[in-house]
Amino acid sequence: MTRDIIEINDFTILVEEAKVNEVTIDSCFFDEPIIAVAFYGSGNVDLTVKYGDKEKAFTYTKGLALSFYANENVEFIHTVSASKPLECLVIATTANAIENLPNHEGELFGEMLNELVNPSDHYVEGPSFIMTPEMQSIVDSLFNIQYKGKTKMMFFRSQITALVSHFFGQLANLKTEKIKDSEREKLNQAKDILLDNIDNPPSLNEISKQIGLNTFKLKKEFKEFFGVPVFKYLQNERLTIAHKMIRNQESTVQEAAWHVGYDSLSSFSNAFEKKFGYRPSQIK
Repeated sequence: MTRDIIEINDFTILVEEAKVNEVTIDSCFFDEPIIAVAFYGSGNVDLTVKYGDKEKAFTYTKGLALSFYANENVEFIHTVSASKPLECLVIATTANAIENLPNHEGELFGEMLNELVNPSDHYVEGPSFIMTPEMQSIVDSLFNIQYKGKTKMMFFRSQITALVSHFFGQLANLKTEKIKDSEREKLNQAKDILLDNIDNPPSLNEISKQIGLNTFKLKKEFKEFFGVPVFKYLQNERLTIAHKMIRNQESTVQEAAWHVGYDSLSSFSNAFEKKFGYRPSQIK
């Protein structure tokens, strides 16, 4: 388990990461009341929030952006395992510091997260949603920074600013009509089916039958929930997995392309460059 705290302007950034071989429970509290947004990376760790006699559990956190207010009586518990590592980035501030935030960020908190600025309980949950591919890319980059020293901090600051901007931009775009909880579960099932068959995914009709949601609703609500169409999401995941395999020297470029379902190396390289801005052979 690694836990780093970084101060940027009036934001406190908490970066948590853990990879384990056996099930591990990690619990933490905040020293003072905070207003925060937690961004969960590719780990998909389990999260339980406890406060008083109340409890809220999250069993699917991969790609989640979760806003909340919490005081010192709230316990955050992560259950980490080999298949569910922890990648969590928390951007936090205090109610007193909101007025001093730069770039009108304080005004955005007051306007769009008013229930957190004026809390009614020890823990108040604000809006949450699955991150857009742009947000997910930023979070992934922050857990895989290859720069050192001052350059690393410069990069970190710029990405945090971009991530906060994307968060409020996506929050403003959220539609008033929310997807039902039962259908959210089905959409997460569809996502799991895609990830479990990353190299040979089923068709939309096959996915629809498996989750019990018609094709029209699947296409429409998947895009609303995850920010991209079904198979664009699949492509982003394929390329992200391949990037990690090449970066960590787990495979060659050709092997990574085959692993995620690309038969053509040129098609893989072109899609990779379009997403990341450079060819897979340029990864160092």
